[in-house]
Parts: sequence; structure tokens; C-alpha cells
Amino acid sequence: QVQLVESGGGLVQAGGSLRLSCFASGQTISSYTMAWFRQAPGKEREFVAGITWGGVSTNYADSVEGRFTIARDNTKNTMSLQMNSLKPEDTAAYFCAARSRGYGLAPVSASSYGSWGQGTQVRVSS
Repeated sequence: QVQLVESGGGLVQAGGSLRLSCFASGQTISSYTMAWFRQAPGKEREFVAGITWGGVSTNYADSVEGRFTIARDNTKNTMSLQMNSLKPEDTAAYFCAARSRGYGLAPVSASSYGSWGQGTQVRVSS
């Protein structure tokens, strides 16, 4: 099973940008569909963005469409999330996740992903 580690979280003012990274080990991520999820205190974990194994197709939650960009580099076994125009409501712990590439981009439920990182905290101040 692939092991995932996130980095890049921090505190930023509204309107600012952050870039999250997810580093994988144990297996090549080319075997996996990858995604970012987030979880705010007291709320359920929610889908943010997904990317197919080759990076050709992506999907986003409506709340981040046009502001966030997911990307992957299979040669480096990494995935990233570029977050621009951040809002206070983007404050959450962000997690990278992986599942067999046979699933594609659907479904987007957290329960459909079997491998998770430990999360990185993002705080956006107003």
C-alpha cells in the first residue's frame, strides 16, 4: 500500500496563496487515482479535487473551482494542490488520498479512498 505525506500548510491572509504537496512512498502513484480532501473542525471530510492516474482528467468541488489546481508528477511520485484567492472558509486540515486507478474520478466520497496522509493544516485569516 502506498504511504502518503502532506506538506505546505500554514497561515495565510484572505486572498493569498498556498501550495500543498503530497509525497508518496512504497509504490508508484501511477497506479492510483489521487485526490485532495479537507476537514474543518466539527464538519465531515469533503472532497476538494481529484486527478486521474495519468493526470489527463481532473475534477473539483464547486467551492474551489477556478481557484485551486491539482497536479501530479508520477516521475517524482508527488501530487500538488495550488490554492489561490484563499478564503476564510477554506480553513481546514487538508489530506491527500489514493485509490486504485480503475475507479477514475468517480465517486468522490472519502470512503472510496483507501490510502490517506496525516493531513496538513491550512488557516486563512480574514
